[in-house]
Amino acid sequence: MDANDFVEIDGSYLEGGGQALRNALSLSCILGKPVRVVKIRANRPNPGLSHQHLHGLDLLRDITNADVVGNVLLSTKVEFTPRTILDNTYRVDTRTAASITLIYQMALPVLLFAGRSSRLIVSGGTNVAFAPPVEYMQQVLLPNLKRFGAGFELKVQQYGFYPRGKGTCQLDVQPVAKLNAGQFMDFGRINLVSGVGFCAGRLPVNIAIDMQQTAQREIHRLWPEQECTIETVKHSPEKTRDNGAGILMTANTTGGVVLGASALGKKRIDGHVLGSEASCQLAEYMRKEICVDDYMQDQLIIYMALAVGRSRMRTGRLTKHTRTAIHVAEQMTGVKFDVTVEPGGQTLVTCEGLGQLNKLI
Repeated sequence: MDANDFVEIDGSYLEGGGQALRNALSLSCILGKPVRVVKIRANRPNPGLSHQHLHGLDLLRDITNADVVGNVLLSTKVEFTPRTILDNTYRVDTRTAASITLIYQMALPVLLFAGRSSRLIVSGGTNVAFAPPVEYMQQVLLPNLKRFGAGFELKVQQYGFYPRGKGTCQLDVQPVAKLNAGQFMDFGRINLVSGVGFCAGRLPVNIAIDMQQTAQREIHRLWPEQECTIETVKHSPEKTRDNGAGILMTANTTGGVVLGASALGKKRIDGHVLGSEASCQLAEYMRKEICVDDYMQDQLIIYMALAVGRSRMRTGRLTKHTRTAIHVAEQMTGVKFDVTVEPGGQTLVTCEGLGQLNKLI
């Protein structure tokens, strides 16, 4: 293929991690455009494709019967030429604690434009550092995607933590004829604050209880009348044999807003610290009355770019991940994102979408 046929994406731009690669490949599959990604993860201590990115790349190769050059570990350049999107049941076993949710992040938009329903079973890490926990995907991403007329069903068969992974999830995706423009503008009033604190393996349930009590105390300190319900869970040995702990908190508003904040236990786990971290982050979103949290911003960009009509979201300061996602979406689709910082410190992001139609339905 002629070099001029490829859209070239600089993977070192802004965030300089896996974000540019993930979004460029997803959009390549949906649009049928060959893409060349260079300087992959240039800003990371170990540049190039990691296990997680390589598994995601090979998965998209299989989904679109693509021609690929550079799909080897630590490769800093990839050329990807997709054909058509094939609905099927796909399986990925990372054999590590590579993030399951980041692999899903690459494949989900693509499978929405398949001809029929698809199933994707991935084994790896469900709750690992530098990636959305699986609970965030279920409880925050799903309701936000419904604003675009899209959805999925995600089941956790086993949980997996660093360093062994061994978690397994099943994602079922129904295709859409098109994506509707998403509107994330009306905060409304806080309706419900809830969450789940979990622990697993040899860790005592008291860690989850510490998370619960500290998180509730923080919310009630700022909003004394606000109901805050946090469930505590000790995962059974059938669900996971390894040690792990974390918390996800969500806030739902009368405007249909769903915000999420999470914290994950590392080597020395203190439930009070985790509960405080998640609740303080969520409280800051609630105080600012934003409609899209920091970790949802970048995930919505690809859907805004593809939608029919003008999407709008009111969020906080844009993260590097989000600015990178905007840059890649504009290069791949030709759409334009408008970003305005409002007087109250909120950021308004709008985009007249490409209006991509599913040609396979």
